[in-house]
Amino acid sequence: MLLSFVAAPASAAPAMTRLAYAPGEIVPIPASIPHEEGDMVDRRIVPNLRWLAERFPIYVSDGFSGKLPSGEHVGCHGCHVRGSDHHNGLAVDISPLNWSPRCDENWRGITRLAKWAEPLQNKPRAPFRWVGYDGDSGHGCGHHLHLSWEHAPAPASEVAEWVEVFAVDFTGVAPQPRPNRQPVEPKRPPTPPGGYATAQAGGLGAGD
Repeated sequence: MLLSFVAAPASAAPAMTRLAYAPGEIVPIPASIPHEEGDMVDRRIVPNLRWLAERFPIYVSDGFSGKLPSGEHVGCHGCHVRGSDHHNGLAVDISPLNWSPRCDENWRGITRLAKWAEPLQNKPRAPFRWVGYDGDSGHGCGHHLHLSWEHAPAPASEVAEWVEVFAVDFTGVAPQPRPNRQPVEPKRPPTPPGGYATAQAGGLGAGD
């Protein structure tokens, strides 16, 4: 049975972003966000994922890939390139709720999200660090959408000191004001490859 979904207009998007310095932690993705069982992310991007899930027909097929403090490995083994934001829990791979291997009507909401997140190729909207979709090897309609959040540099399997997020308030989904303390904006790291090692731009290999 197909699921129906009506996305809100892009104009409803939060207008502000902020740097979240709250301690990071890799946590399970909550049930309110459709996802592959066992997927995890940095808890600081959960509100953003929740906001997206309420407006676009997303299904998170992969999140954090690496070792937890307990030593347990989460996510796929060796399928993301070195330096991928998946290794810090700050990237997700997304497909439509109604999966289709073809670029058909099931992908319209995902394509709309991709165009909202990256209005121009290689010029993502803040707070996204890298968006992988049409025009990026191993990504695109019928394959998957990759979203990475801007963040402080961090080794694999470690949480970043800060992550940039768009400000959402679920009492009304209104932008929150920036705090009075204005941190020095750090330089953005180079655009990373986003996902799987079989693709130059970091996504799923064509045969995966």
